Amino acid sequence: MAGNPSFIPSGDGTVWSDVSPLLAASCKELGDGELIHGENFSLFAAMSALEIMDPKMDSGMDNGRYHSIDEAIESGAAPIPLSVDKTVDALCVIDVMDHLLSCEATWHKGHSLAQTIFSCLYLLRLDRTSSHVLLHSYCRVVRAICNAIISVVSDARTHEEEDLFTMAYGLPLGGQKDDGCLSFLTAVEETLCRQLRACKAPTEKKMAIEDVEPLQPNPNLEEGFCKALLCRLRFRKHFYHLLLCLRKPQGRGFELARKHISFCLSELERMGATSMFLISVAGTSCDDGSLVKTTASGRQPVGFDPNVNLRSSAPAPPRSIKTLSWKKALEYFDKLLHDLETICSFSLDPLLENVLHFIVQFQKLQPDLVARAHLQLLLVQNGKLYGRDSSFSVICRAAALPVSVKDHEIQKNEVVVELGLSMINLLKLLCTNIAWQRRKLGKVLQDWRVIYVQLELAFKKEFGEFSNMSNDENLSMKLAKHILVWVDEQAYWIASRFLLMGFELDLYSPTEYCMVYWYIYVVLIKLAEKTHLRVLASKDTAKRKGKKKRESMMDNAKDYMIPPAVMLLQCYIYLAEGLATMLAALRNERKVFLCTGPFNTEHERFIQHFEHLQKACLPDHISYISFKEWTARASLSTLVTYNHFKDAQRIAKELKNIFANDPDRMAELRHVEQVAEHNSIALNVISQVGSLDPTLKVSFEFTYHPFFAVAIVKRS
Repeated sequence: MAGNPSFIPSGDGTVWSDVSPLLAASCKELGDGELIHGENFSLFAAMSALEIMDPKMDSGMDNGRYHSIDEAIESGAAPIPLSVDKTVDALCVIDVMDHLLSCEATWHKGHSLAQTIFSCLYLLRLDRTSSHVLLHSYCRVVRAICNAIISVVSDARTHEEEDLFTMAYGLPLGGQKDDGCLSFLTAVEETLCRQLRACKAPTEKKMAIEDVEPLQPNPNLEEGFCKALLCRLRFRKHFYHLLLCLRKPQGRGFELARKHISFCLSELERMGATSMFLISVAGTSCDDGSLVKTTASGRQPVGFDPNVNLRSSAPAPPRSIKTLSWKKALEYFDKLLHDLETICSFSLDPLLENVLHFIVQFQKLQPDLVARAHLQLLLVQNGKLYGRDSSFSVICRAAALPVSVKDHEIQKNEVVVELGLSMINLLKLLCTNIAWQRRKLGKVLQDWRVIYVQLELAFKKEFGEFSNMSNDENLSMKLAKHILVWVDEQAYWIASRFLLMGFELDLYSPTEYCMVYWYIYVVLIKLAEKTHLRVLASKDTAKRKGKKKRESMMDNAKDYMIPPAVMLLQCYIYLAEGLATMLAALRNERKVFLCTGPFNTEHERFIQHFEHLQKACLPDHISYISFKEWTARASLSTLVTYNHFKDAQRIAKELKNIFANDPDRMAELRHVEQVAEHNSIALNVISQVGSLDPTLKVSFEFTYHPFFAVAIVKRS
């Protein structure tokens, strides 16, 4: 070995040391999912590494049985008919339908099209199925649905999250047009309906019914097979109709889409109810195997090979994937349909603040890629909100400007145009998955800050210093002031979203909660300030001339009332300040929740978490030194005297009267009250028992709110 060249480049200054103590310490400190790496191990290096045991990335472990599709078909892997026994043939067709549903759900979850839906040999050679009308009609509509979903995800460009999703690998997605698939499917459905009526008719009336050939020879099974096939075909028909309705511009197909969603949910329920019948016919056992079986009958389907496309589509990961079970596939489509129903219930509100609120609430449902792609296409069409409102008109409305200014010349300003593009891109970004979204939001923060500076310089160059403006300033000056206030507010909204999403992604450890809540506290203060300015500006814009003196006095009194949006932010501010102070006091007095260990120092962690905000100067003059100075003054006695949690409770109760007709806000206020109440109780317990009591153990859990923790106090 001494004669071999070193694999690690080293110079004269290289010092080798034993890393065993470091590895031992890392085993004790690192939790599940955490990573330790050197400074020279970059994201590029991580992406270039070979990944093993990941079904989407590992390669070369299973090369399949067949070298080509033709070889698989010639070997009898996809017979037509599926069996000479018509009863078995009907059961096999249902197995193919069920397995295709499982494959489709697996594809939606991010696996490749080549190894999921197009592992079906019947889909790869669709012309072979033309003699089998049941199978042919189903395969045609599945292919049409694949095309529709690929189109949606590609147009929305959310497929960047899952590079494999839209890769077609030269698969037969095109060819024969799918326009006629619904009429063909409807004809097959009508035939099945006649067969069902024939088998259900009383014996004396059977002769009166038109001559209908039964699906299979066993009359005792005919009704069950007809019902099982009908609900599967009808689900596909309504699901395809639903996708077509959702693509209609400006939500014009929503009313009809909701009807198709209702039909789809009913057919899904019927599909689930057919499992016992199919299991009894197949003679399989009804046990916990349903968690892995991909068909309702529990049998292995014929006509599938997940590796058949391996040699004809090089980019496809060659390892066999784990297909979702049929039961999980039903659950996936049930959730997808409910998510799409939520989108269809949206009123297409033109106010950006309400649009952002809807997106944030929708993301709490944890929607998958297909639902999020549909939401993005609804929100952004042809560079406009809903395909109807230009970006400048949306900004004017959001910045509390009168509708009459939407055609003002200022919209042609280069920086204003860039602002409009940034606003549209923000809407698109908020529709991506939360991990991708948070990474991008960190970078977007700096873009918005740069735009603010550019706008400020451009407006000053054109109108002069804003401080020198008179009360009779012209419309262009008002426009400039309103837009600047709104851009500043939006930057702080993005910053708050960036910080809070860290909790959803479990990016913060308990030792870092103190700095995180402190940073949230300072950002929310700025956000509340900017929001209040914007609301006051909107009231000023809305005032009418020629009001009576009494009305004018009443308006002036209302101006001093704090807007509900700002009051809600105040609730969050009190919670964040209370948690940050409690954690800082516990660190100072009990020496707990300290950032210790052989790894990153507290300062390094501060930089890692808030680097994007620091670069964007959000807020100005905030640094690690500011954090240390603030925490050094924290004490439990002071926190008990100025109980921030009680203030949050008080405001939440006031807001309940205002948001009585808003179920989302009411639910949020209940969670805020619970967090505030439990933390207030925990604070009193710690104060009464004494913070120095060694038997007192304090931990933090997210029991009532995803972002604001609750202190749990126990004796050891």
